[in-house]
Amino acid sequence: MVNSSDSPEKKPARRRIVRRKAPAVPIPSAGEPAPDLAAPQPGGRGILQKYGTPLAILLGAAIIAAGIYFSKNPFTPTRVAENPASGVQRVDVSADDDPVLGEAGAPVTIIEFSDFQCPYCRQFWRDTLPQIKANYIDKGLVKLVYRDFPLSNIHPSAQAAAEAGECAQSQGKFWEFHDAVFAAQDEQSAGTVAFTADDVKSWGAEVGLVAAFNECVDSGSNRAEVLKDFQDGAKAGVGGTPTFFVNGIAVEGALPYTQFQQLLDQELSEK
Repeated sequence: MVNSSDSPEKKPARRRIVRRKAPAVPIPSAGEPAPDLAAPQPGGRGILQKYGTPLAILLGAAIIAAGIYFSKNPFTPTRVAENPASGVQRVDVSADDDPVLGEAGAPVTIIEFSDFQCPYCRQFWRDTLPQIKANYIDKGLVKLVYRDFPLSNIHPSAQAAAEAGECAQSQGKFWEFHDAVFAAQDEQSAGTVAFTADDVKSWGAEVGLVAAFNECVDSGSNRAEVLKDFQDGAKAGVGGTPTFFVNGIAVEGALPYTQFQQLLDQELSEK
């Protein structure tokens, strides 16, 4: 018989401690969307939830202010009355008394708003204008009117060049000056080229514009004329350069010759 006192002594059972690993948080890869800032984050509120109301108030105020401004300062171009069925919108743009290349009685008029320091205006001069001149202007089919639209906020020398262009026009050499200004910049860079009033005078001298031209440039006497061009352009809806109006049809940018060709042929076919 086995007594309980003789049985082996039992050791107390050990409690097993199970250590749980915290779940790994995946690191977003470059192709995964960023976390949603609007979603609530643990222990707090989402960014948009936290700041949504102030942002909404500021945005609403900005929209109201913009509405008030544009209601008092409309920039809607003046449209020419025409047959609505044609689907073509034309803008009434004055040629003013600005330089004209071509015959006065040409059936198609291109009015160009340009900036002498604008690389895209220079691109049009280099790549597209020569073909328009050879195929349309020289044949009496098209005339080109040049009007100033200096974007002084990004082209600080454009205003001085525009005023110099008016000086050149008064001496009967606008187009020679026009070509010299763009050609000189084109030799330096495909982008925007910085230049000074002395450079402008130098380019004028290359085409025979000297003492009287230099005095005119220094006088600033053509500032009002350039400003009028700019204001007329803004009224017509010009927002950048180059912008063209082909018999009132707006064309924006230094488009390739083929696109101008299509529009010019269309306008000539209706004459």
